[in-house]
Amino acid sequence: MEMHQVPVQNPEGLNLIFGQAHFIKTVEDLHEALAGAVPGIRFGVAFCEASGPRLVRTTGTDPALV
Repeated sequence: MEMHQVPVQNPEGLNLIFGQAHFIKTVEDLHEALAGAVPGIRFGVAFCEASGPRLVRTTGTDPALV
């Protein structure tokens, strides 16, 4: 795997978490972990598939963050 450093704009000062995984269920696992850990949490998660049709899967509790 080749890693690249890229600048990220965050004008609203949101807390951002970046990760890498190879299992599609990761999106569901992250959603369940976040929602179960912090009642009322607002978050959005996106996952870009690396094979097949290369879909972008999203989930979250706040449409503005997805």
